[in-house]
Amino acid sequence: MQSPRAQARGLSFGVPACGLRWPRVGRSGAFAIAQEAERSGALGGRAGANRVGQGRAGGRVGDEPGRAKAAASHGIGPRAHEAQNDERPLRHGTVYCTCQREWGVMDECLHIDTGAAPSITVEQPALNGTPAPATALEVLRALEGAGLEAWIVGGWVRDALRGAPCHDVDICCSGTWQQSEAALKAEGFKVVRSGIKFGGITAVRGGERIEVTSYRFDGFYTDGRHPESVRLAQRVEDDLARRDFTVNAMAWHPTRGLLDVYDGVGDLRRRMIRAVGEPRRRFEEDALRMLRAVRFACRLDFVVEPQTASALASCAPLLDAVARERVGWELDGILATGHAGDALLRYPDTMCAAIPELAPCRGFDQHSRYHAFDVYDHIARVITVAGELSLSSVDGAGPEAAPSPSLMWAALLHDIAKPACFTLDDRGCGHFYGHPERGAEQAREIMHRLACPSEVMRDACLLIRYHDRPMSAERSDLLRVMGLFAGAGLDTPRLMNELFDIKRADTLGKAPSCFYYVKDIERMREMVRELLANNEAYSVGTLALSGADLVAAGVAPAPRIGALLRRALDATVDGLVPNKRDDLLAYLDV
Repeated sequence: MQSPRAQARGLSFGVPACGLRWPRVGRSGAFAIAQEAERSGALGGRAGANRVGQGRAGGRVGDEPGRAKAAASHGIGPRAHEAQNDERPLRHGTVYCTCQREWGVMDECLHIDTGAAPSITVEQPALNGTPAPATALEVLRALEGAGLEAWIVGGWVRDALRGAPCHDVDICCSGTWQQSEAALKAEGFKVVRSGIKFGGITAVRGGERIEVTSYRFDGFYTDGRHPESVRLAQRVEDDLARRDFTVNAMAWHPTRGLLDVYDGVGDLRRRMIRAVGEPRRRFEEDALRMLRAVRFACRLDFVVEPQTASALASCAPLLDAVARERVGWELDGILATGHAGDALLRYPDTMCAAIPELAPCRGFDQHSRYHAFDVYDHIARVITVAGELSLSSVDGAGPEAAPSPSLMWAALLHDIAKPACFTLDDRGCGHFYGHPERGAEQAREIMHRLACPSEVMRDACLLIRYHDRPMSAERSDLLRVMGLFAGAGLDTPRLMNELFDIKRADTLGKAPSCFYYVKDIERMREMVRELLANNEAYSVGTLALSGADLVAAGVAPAPRIGALLRRALDATVDGLVPNKRDDLLAYLDV
């Protein structure tokens, strides 16, 4: 069942630019199409008997045995072992979908014939109402003008079908990277040899970058991340077969239309992340795909298909072979969705493999009347609330803004040290003395290992260290806390706001009896905003008095100046003197 968020969003599948609608092909529908075509005389002889079907405009859909043979070569399809001939599916002018189901059982698969076209002639062609970027079309023209076949693939196609904003465009083509480079340079493109080992180059024009890769077969994966070698393929279907998930394994061309071999459109409708082919094989090839599956599920508000989810759990140890900085990059992407709490609860084996320090938190009973959940579940709920707060207007950010990285990392790791700090008193009550300080140290080690940006690591560790500090709605107390988040490079207003966010999230992740504290947190948030607006001093750097002022008043440059400034700060924080230069000088009597 879809979540309320998913139901609210929905999907928009429009009419392609060619004007053809997407027919619903029911059970055994493909064979019915074939029979109709044979009866009408559109197919003749033995060839006609072996075809799955033929469209009215003359395009062709591949034959059943040929499809099965192609599926067998990639280890997909329940009847792949029954393939008997080598005849390939014919694709030009055809949009078809080959599902991982018995042939002929293709509910809601695409079979659209747009007619073959040798070049791009449509002005402002669009997929589901989304125009293809002009630079991408220029790249297609350049490649096809040189006699190559080219398609737009991957994320742009997926997001266009979703009716979502589309960003980077990737193109794959039938030529070698040398042929692609020559074709692009002939049309005035700058070309960067960005990944020639894997057949990839980058076309650059007007500040836009378009990745262009050759159709390829991947060799064996020896490092759990990259293929040992690649081989040039002649068919776009072979290139799509090596991709990670069905929603990313679609290709589109402005005149040939949509190529959907693995029912990516169906999985978009079902809001599902499903591996292309056999999931274990995909994850054994590239273990990082497991975190990508989780990231896509969080970003798109999808669920991972059951077989793929099962492989996530069983293959989780393979993440040990992946470079830590790549793991960190994917985790940062998961946190940036604002829905990382769902990731922890739905895919715990994968998340604990990415951060092994999370594993001791699973099932760890806190033995506290203040906590309704174990440590791991509590963390998941804190992340969920922190993400919602960061994406809301509570902290001044619009709903389209990405969550704060420091806040999300702090939410993920704020209680990471609790299992190591646990003690049980004689009444059977659990305590975690010192866990914020130890957690900050442990978080620094984890984030450093994952190559997180130094500024994010610094801010997140500050939030973790002070997330459990008692606070009161008193002016002096709030100013002293603000002083903890002051210093070179620190954004005190933002960090204070994030401190209140994590305190609020921490509160709402506890037992309901603690929820009353939320009102106090919000009252303190408003008081801090007023203190900042009134230019109240909370650090030596925010005093209206400087060292130069003291020197001008006759104080010799010496350690005494620092002591006087700290004394002035204490006085204004305690309300003994206003934060004004003359008043402070008078107070210090210098």
